[in-house]
Amino acid sequence: MKEYVTSDLHFGHKNIIKYENRPFDSVENMDKSIIENWNKTVNDDDLVYILGDFSWYKGEETNKILNQLKGKKILIIGNHDKNFLKDNNFDKTLFEEITNYKEIKYNKTKIIMFHYPIIDWNGKYQGSFLLYGHVHSIVNEDTKYMEKLEEKYNCLNVGIDVHKRLLSLEEILCKKKDI
Repeated sequence: MKEYVTSDLHFGHKNIIKYENRPFDSVENMDKSIIENWNKTVNDDDLVYILGDFSWYKGEETNKILNQLKGKKILIIGNHDKNFLKDNNFDKTLFEEITNYKEIKYNKTKIIMFHYPIIDWNGKYQGSFLLYGHVHSIVNEDTKYMEKLEEKYNCLNVGIDVHKRLLSLEEILCKKKDI
């Protein structure tokens, strides 16, 4: 079993194509491409941590997307996930867990997962990793600050707009500087 992480997929979000200069002419093509790329990477027994902003769709359409994606999924809630989370038609059992914040141990390393970039986290000075999303690839004062923090400490924006793919926890820990 492999473990992966990503954030800010924004299924069903038309404007994200323009905001992030995603190479798609429609939401349908974007959704299809993300699903195909996900399924080329992830196997059925793998685990994927999604650090928020998974879908702009309501419950039923989000259920359809989740049912097409391989692997087990854990959602760390983002600011745009309320559209489907509050919908009574959404099947919460499609996620192994839904939480605001997650700490795990992976190969003896503490990994902190949160949708938002934060300046300090549990174990920051003891080698733990902070994985976050939210800021996409937009260059502004916040992202410039986080880039400086990433150079000095173990933190990484795992957003799909930054890396164009899901990242494995193994590669993050082994090759953080090469990502």
